[in-house]
Amino acid sequence: MATTAQAMNSLPSGLGVFTTLPDLFFIPELVFGGLVWILVASTNVFMENPQGWVMFVSVFCFVFTFLWLLLFMMGVNKNSSMWASLDVAYHALAAFFYLSASVALAYVTTVLGQINLGNEIFFKYYQEDIAAVVFSYIATLLYAIHAVMSACRWKSL
Repeated sequence: MATTAQAMNSLPSGLGVFTTLPDLFFIPELVFGGLVWILVASTNVFMENPQGWVMFVSVFCFVFTFLWLLLFMMGVNKNSSMWASLDVAYHALAAFFYLSASVALAYVTTVLGQINLGNEIFFKYYQEDIAAVVFSYIATLLYAIHAVMSACRWKSL
């Protein structure tokens, strides 16, 4: 089983995925991405906003990250440099997608916060949007760190 010290020199497989960096970030990426998905899906759309894009990003990244994790666990990567480069490319793309979704959702949440409808239902949705923004930025950070650490591993292969 690979340790975190060995992670930068090889691609893990099997349960080694859960003990190596940057692959240890798979689980938090899934958790925070799932939270964004749930929170955005549970709010109402009061005006034109980018929640469709945020939903696409969160669902796409959740499903693709889960599939990527399964592929690594099954050992499909075979410690290949090509898989390492694909790992970097996917996580960089996911970080970019989440950043764009986070900024758009934060903007709309700020605008909605300025429109005070004066009822508790609106305030509940506003709080959910704030939580979705926070979790979206956390997911962005996790994917970005994963991308940078995967790039370091790719260079060392």
